[in-house]
Amino acid sequence: MKVVLLAGGQGTRFSEESGYKPKPMIEIGGMPIIWHIMKYYSYYGFNEFVICAGYKQHIIKKWFGDYFLYTSDVTYDLADTYSIEFHDIRTEPWKVTVVDTGLNTMTGGRLKRIQKYIGDNPFMLTYGDGVCDVDIRRLLEFHKQHGKIATLTSVLLDQEKGILDIAENNSVRAFREKRVADSMPINAGYMVLQPEVFRLIEGDNTVFEKDVLERLAGIGELMSYSHKGFWQCMDNKREHDVLEELVAKGSAPWMIWENKN
Repeated sequence: MKVVLLAGGQGTRFSEESGYKPKPMIEIGGMPIIWHIMKYYSYYGFNEFVICAGYKQHIIKKWFGDYFLYTSDVTYDLADTYSIEFHDIRTEPWKVTVVDTGLNTMTGGRLKRIQKYIGDNPFMLTYGDGVCDVDIRRLLEFHKQHGKIATLTSVLLDQEKGILDIAENNSVRAFREKRVADSMPINAGYMVLQPEVFRLIEGDNTVFEKDVLERLAGIGELMSYSHKGFWQCMDNKREHDVLEELVAKGSAPWMIWENKN
């Protein structure tokens, strides 16, 4: 089963880095976050990827084209005839297709543009800027059991502030600290989709989350796999720093391949 990664966004809240690279290429622990996501899927045996690129898509293509250079020791023989020798090659068992899905294409439109690389097969879909420790095997098993078109992974988004109890006349009746019950479920990505989903995408302006997922929910074809473990997106520098610190401390929950024997 192929894994599709949405990686076409600019990441405007990373003003320093996103000016010269796509957000999925922003590094955590010296490697792009999209690499972390792919390593996670690969741990579960999913090694075929289709990347929906857009903003500065050539950077993603070049990075994978130069992967040997980033992960191996290299000898450059500059005498007589120029040659390159790779040592201690550390690569991945991946097949990666990077597709230019347009600069301003919406998420649904990007998915439609890679349909020919998926064909009539079910596939996985996630965003190129979020990591988690969801059990991919259980997610896939859940999807197969219910038989619907789509499954998304839901997580509880914690409220960060205290809670105000406000009356109709705008008076504050109480102030309390947040509780677990105040959390809201959100779509964390890590989806499993049947190929029928392509029929619901009209073109480049289709927003997958609004036009497709909401329609699937309306017809009873969208299921939620509840994940109560770790999940963190990287929408801004603060969230990037959180992930960077977890890697630096050796306590990144998604880096399960580090403990693989």
